[in-house]
Amino acid sequence: MMAEIIAFGLLSITSFFTLINPLGTMPVFMSMTAQLSVENRNKTAKKASVASLITIIAFAFTGQLLFEFFGISVNSFRVVGGVIFFVMGMDMLQARLGQVKIKDNEVKSYITDISITPLAIPMICGPGAITNAIVLMEDADSLVKKIVLISSIILIMVLTYIILLSSNKLIRFLGQTGINVMMRIMGLIVMVIAVEFFFSGLKPILRDIFNL
Repeated sequence: MMAEIIAFGLLSITSFFTLINPLGTMPVFMSMTAQLSVENRNKTAKKASVASLITIIAFAFTGQLLFEFFGISVNSFRVVGGVIFFVMGMDMLQARLGQVKIKDNEVKSYITDISITPLAIPMICGPGAITNAIVLMEDADSLVKKIVLISSIILIMVLTYIILLSSNKLIRFLGQTGINVMMRIMGLIVMVIAVEFFFSGLKPILRDIFNL
């Protein structure tokens, strides 16, 4: 029994870390917050991490019911995520994101906006992480396993928050020129991710439509 619980815990931790991929999120976070102060950058990291944590746990407990009730499929979620990623990648490719901070009175709303979308959803808490939470919650056939699952999600989100905070040092090291170069490179990568997201969701939908 204990061995089964440990195996389930390891599966939960490794799968969520891989799917959430905080190391992959960090360059995008750096680009989008490059012009913010350290304090505001930390607030953004905290809000994005907390929003992701709440979203994943909410879907873990209610995801299957919500998807069935609204007739939403994970594939549709992937398509929408792909569109959001593509638009974000276009902005990054033109180094627009680094120039967002123009007026001080707009900083607060900007932090709130990017904390939820695209950082929390779908960057950190994407279709993969949401689906994983739903599937693992269904597999958790005991209270202990459910506690292990929720603890694993909390652990990964704390790690994500710590990794995003460490971007401050990298931003100081790179400077504005380095940030712009990295932003354009990451813009291309994000656009590629967007295409993969979009078509990985679109293919099953088209198969269902044409019964292929």
